[in-house]
Amino acid sequence: MPIQHEPISARSWLFAPGDSEKKMTKATESTADIVLIDLEDAVSPENKVATRPMVHDFIKANPAQRHRLWVRINPFDGPYTLGDLAAIMPANPGGIMLPKVYGRQEVEKLDHMLSVLEVANGIEEGSTPVIVLITETAEAMFHTGNYKGAPRVVALTWGAEDLADSIGASSNKNADGSYSFTYELARSLTVLGAATAGVTAIETISADFKDLEALRIRAEKVRRDGFRGMMAIHPAQVDVINAAFTPTDEEIAEAQEIVDVFAANPGVGAIGWKGGMLDRPYLARAQRLLKLAGK
Repeated sequence: MPIQHEPISARSWLFAPGDSEKKMTKATESTADIVLIDLEDAVSPENKVATRPMVHDFIKANPAQRHRLWVRINPFDGPYTLGDLAAIMPANPGGIMLPKVYGRQEVEKLDHMLSVLEVANGIEEGSTPVIVLITETAEAMFHTGNYKGAPRVVALTWGAEDLADSIGASSNKNADGSYSFTYELARSLTVLGAATAGVTAIETISADFKDLEALRIRAEKVRRDGFRGMMAIHPAQVDVINAAFTPTDEEIAEAQEIVDVFAANPGVGAIGWKGGMLDRPYLARAQRLLKLAGK
């Protein structure tokens, strides 16, 4: 029987090309909560098969870090998915990222494959968690709310580049560099889909890894919107992301005050506080923030 996974608490998800031991090592030595070893976009088609044993051996050689070492496999719309899984699952990776889905049925297909490979390799059946990229095809955009109860899924994230290709768009940005409407819609549907499924929403990458101030502003903004972590493509981005998704001392103190006010007045639905009124949604938000902060 598959294990019921809790939503994952992980702020930073750092990609590392699976065909570079140097970059995998550097990513693992970073402060990233999750290292996403990539078999998909970072590896050319002619190198995909040769990269698999490199990834397997790297995970095997780092048992103390295994829980952090996840693998982005290739999507089901190509010929590599099953071969990827067969090669890496004997190393028991911390988790799997499934890209470019068309809907929930592919998550269920992945679950069946993982169960067989877990049993074959002496791994507890159902124990490998999954994060899903749910907006990389036009069709998938219509199914972003369908992942409630999906096996193994602990987080949902989104992507803009493959979606633009799927639509046939020449760009996914406005003149000022911000995402245009369709891609902001993808972001919104991801956070709504994650809330519906009761899993963690993870923001997509910031491609300009040198502009750390823009990264900070964006990361803080999407945390306010309900995201709980963000993808990174360079180790320099990790500390900025970790800081942005860690509640500040001031936020924690205010949340604790709100919880304490309601605790001191049991049974009330709304209560005056600092010249304003607090109702139950304020209490729920305060409790979530304290949980996020480990309080």
